[in-house]
Amino acid sequence: MDKPKTYNFAREAARALADTQLRDNLKFATQSLRQKRLAVFDDPDETEALREIGSRIKARGLTQLPRLLEELEDRCWENGIVVHWAETTEEANRIVLSIMEAHGAKKAVKGKSMVSEEMHFNAFMEARGKQALETDLGEFIIQLNNEPPSHIIVPAIHKNRKQIGKIFAEKIPETAYTEDTDILLATARRILREHYRTADIGISGVNFAVAETGTLCLVENEGNGRMCTTVPPVHVALMGLEKVVAKLEDVPPLYRLLCGSATGQRITTYFNMIKGPRKKGEKDGPKEVHLVILDNGRSRMLADPQLRKVLQCIRCGTCLNHCPVYTRIGGHAYGSTYPGPIGEILMPQLDGLDAKGELASASSLCNACSEVCPVKIPIPELIRRMRNESYLKKGTGVIPGHGAKRNAVEWVVWKGWRYSQTIPALNWLMLKTLALTGRVLPRVGPLKAWTRVRTKPVFAKESLKQLTRQEGIRHE
Repeated sequence: MDKPKTYNFAREAARALADTQLRDNLKFATQSLRQKRLAVFDDPDETEALREIGSRIKARGLTQLPRLLEELEDRCWENGIVVHWAETTEEANRIVLSIMEAHGAKKAVKGKSMVSEEMHFNAFMEARGKQALETDLGEFIIQLNNEPPSHIIVPAIHKNRKQIGKIFAEKIPETAYTEDTDILLATARRILREHYRTADIGISGVNFAVAETGTLCLVENEGNGRMCTTVPPVHVALMGLEKVVAKLEDVPPLYRLLCGSATGQRITTYFNMIKGPRKKGEKDGPKEVHLVILDNGRSRMLADPQLRKVLQCIRCGTCLNHCPVYTRIGGHAYGSTYPGPIGEILMPQLDGLDAKGELASASSLCNACSEVCPVKIPIPELIRRMRNESYLKKGTGVIPGHGAKRNAVEWVVWKGWRYSQTIPALNWLMLKTLALTGRVLPRVGPLKAWTRVRTKPVFAKESLKQLTRQEGIRHE
């Protein structure tokens, strides 16, 4: 979702906090997801060992990424998969559009794909007279309601069944209101089956791409991914370049971590391994398979030893479920494709600190996200990096938009603080001033808002050094 010019995270967060229904929905859903995760990761030692394996697989893959991508391309071509490279989201959209136009395609059915959200694929196609229809149930619901996803894994996490029933009744012709989930599912299935049958092209994401075999792996529970990749005559897979792994044997531990972290399952209902178009003599499958590999700033992240850790993410969404900020305001308050802790370190790098650096303030640095991350991304450490680069001097950072929050007033304040801690006379003067005025200062200016929800600090009339001297303790 594009951030409007008037977007303000603090305002949107306050609006979300005031929505009691939203908070109830989020509390119920995220608590359930956390409990399910605990049920499948019930052995702390085993879980930690598995996380270490997953982290090493992803880290090793990133150190070999250029070679692995070339190997993946070679194997895919050998398997009959047409490979396209896109440096930007605009280029990726143009590639898919050209494939659709080459086949006279008007309608595309889509499986779940966060890269397509990053590309704003649906809006791009709609503006050019093409239909892009979501088939994941959660995505289907929010597309009906003209909303972006609120969660990486559970797009409609912010809606309860009453709200979904109302959406179906209002948006689907001749559909009566009901809260019966079986009826709602049957309604969605009836509509989507017809779209599968009549679609010209199928779009999917990629969870893992195996360089060794040229295999595209797709994780899902609903069967919509399999329908999108087999029923239409053309299948286009979209992936960020970090999704490649070296060998087929790397997939099982990552799959185990993804399923347990995302939905609290040991294994999903469907695990699709796509290795090319329909072969001669086969009765189903697409006639063409295309793979679009997107960069969109990922190469820049890869070049930095610290920032490249963001690329280890397997998009499980568990950091969202455990974040005390996200679980209270939901995804829409972030105004970004990727919300929650992972969004706080990814979006500023994709869109720039000047546009999305504010997201790094949406964290208490409690470390919950890092403790549950299946591939051990040090998210709080990277959030601090986002914050630090926001205040750097222009030309001294590497993240686009660095220095966006730097201003003269803060520079002067921090310089004054530095000198007050290094020059004894200034330190003495500061302590004396605080002793006299400290009880008043928190009630005025910017500090007033800070102390509105925090205990006001009380400054002593005498410093620790003065007190120790009164006790006869000498200072060398």
